[in-house]
Amino acid sequence: MSFDGILSVSEGIATIEIKGELDASTAPRFHDLVDQAAEQGAVRLEIDARHLDFMASAGLRSLVFARQKMGDEVRIAVIGATEPVSRTIRLAGFDHSIELIDA
Repeated sequence: MSFDGILSVSEGIATIEIKGELDASTAPRFHDLVDQAAEQGAVRLEIDARHLDFMASAGLRSLVFARQKMGDEVRIAVIGATEPVSRTIRLAGFDHSIELIDA
C-alpha cells in the first residue's frame, strides 16, 4: 500500500497533506505526523485528503487518534476528501467530531 504524508505548520495551523491509502500498514506514518503537529502546539489541524484514494477502518481509528492527541480545543478539518472517503467518515458518524470541507 502506498502512502505519503507531508506536515507543514504556519501560524498555529498544522496541515497534513496525505496521498495514497490510509490503512493499518500506513497509519503509523500518519500518527507520526499528528504527533509532530501536536508537539508544535497547533491550534488547528487541517488534513488535506484531496489525494487520499482509500481509507480503511484503521484510517478512521487514525482520525480518532488525531482527535485524542490534539485535544478537544483543537479544531480538526478533513479537506477535499473524495466521495468514498467522506462517505466512510460520515457512515462512522465521525463527521460530528471533525469538519468535512469540500476543496
